[in-house]
Amino acid sequence: MSNTINLNAFRKQKARTAKRAQADENSVKFGRTKAQKELEKAQKAKAKAVLDGHKTESLE
Repeated sequence: MSNTINLNAFRKQKARTAKRAQADENSVKFGRTKAQKELEKAQKAKAKAVLDGHKTESLE
Protein backbone atom coordinates (compact mmCIF):
# COMPACT_ATOMS: atom_id res chain seq x y z
CA MET A 1 0.00 0.00 0.00
CA SER A 2 1.36 3.45 -0.85
CA ASN A 3 1.68 6.35 1.53
CA THR A 4 -0.91 9.09 1.53
CA ILE A 5 0.21 12.56 0.57
CA ASN A 6 -1.26 15.76 1.93
CA LEU A 7 -1.72 17.84 -1.21
CA ASN A 8 -1.87 21.15 0.68
CA ALA A 9 1.50 20.48 2.30
CA PHE A 10 2.94 19.36 -1.04
CA ARG A 11 1.68 22.52 -2.74
CA LYS A 12 3.10 24.76 0.00
CA GLN A 13 6.47 22.99 -0.11
CA LYS A 14 6.59 23.39 -3.89
CA ALA A 15 5.81 27.13 -3.54
CA ARG A 16 8.53 27.52 -0.88
CA THR A 17 11.06 25.82 -3.14
CA ALA A 18 10.15 28.04 -6.09
CA LYS A 19 10.32 31.17 -3.92
CA ARG A 20 13.75 30.14 -2.57
CA ALA A 21 15.03 29.55 -6.12
CA GLN A 22 13.79 33.00 -7.20
CA ALA A 23 15.42 34.62 -4.16
CA ASP A 24 18.75 32.90 -4.88
CA GLU A 25 18.59 34.04 -8.50
CA ASN A 26 17.88 37.63 -7.44
CA SER A 27 20.69 37.63 -4.89
CA VAL A 28 23.13 36.60 -7.61
CA LYS A 29 21.76 39.14 -10.04
CA PHE A 30 21.38 42.17 -7.73
CA GLY A 31 23.06 41.37 -4.45
CA ARG A 32 26.36 42.70 -3.23
CA THR A 33 28.13 41.96 0.00
CA LYS A 34 28.46 44.56 2.72
CA ALA A 35 32.20 44.80 2.04
CA GLN A 36 31.55 45.52 -1.64
CA LYS A 37 29.06 48.27 -0.76
CA GLU A 38 31.48 49.89 1.70
CA LEU A 39 34.35 49.71 -0.81
CA GLU A 40 32.24 51.39 -3.49
CA LYS A 41 31.14 54.07 -1.02
CA ALA A 42 34.76 54.77 -0.03
CA GLN A 43 35.83 54.96 -3.68
CA LYS A 44 33.05 57.45 -4.45
CA ALA A 45 33.99 59.57 -1.44
CA LYS A 46 37.65 59.63 -2.47
CA ALA A 47 36.78 60.56 -6.06
CA LYS A 48 34.54 63.37 -4.80
CA ALA A 49 37.31 64.66 -2.53
CA VAL A 50 39.80 64.65 -5.41
CA LEU A 51 37.37 66.53 -7.65
CA ASP A 52 36.56 69.04 -4.93
CA GLY A 53 40.27 69.56 -4.34
CA HIS A 54 40.78 70.56 -7.98
CA LYS A 55 38.00 73.14 -8.05
CA THR A 56 38.95 76.78 -8.33
CA GLU A 57 37.25 79.64 -6.54
CA SER A 58 34.84 81.59 -8.71
CA LEU A 59 35.51 85.35 -8.86
CA GLU A 60 31.92 86.45 -9.25
